Amino acid sequence: MTLPVYQASGGFPREEIYGLTSQMRRASASIAANIAEGCGRGSEADFARFLQMAAGSASELEYHAILVRDLKFLDGPIYENINQEVTQIKRTLTAFIKTLKADG
Repeated sequence: MTLPVYQASGGFPREEIYGLTSQMRRASASIAANIAEGCGRGSEADFARFLQMAAGSASELEYHAILVRDLKFLDGPIYENINQEVTQIKRTLTAFIKTLKADG
């Protein structure tokens, strides 16, 4: 998810480098970083908490993708690709969190 976001945001207007470009890149990287950090924790409850943070970052990215599409910084096919990926990530995280909570 992070690589497509970096590639797509590279064409954003220069004045957005510290705004939407930075926010989208940070949110996309944060998804995987929270999953990785949660894997290193000692309990399933801690892991589930980090997965919830990853889901929050995915929701943030989802919103920013809609915004940049509406601002015409992204064209339709690139937006659709990002949107489909983030939707699948959110579904997967939600299912995994439910599984961890059911086991705990």
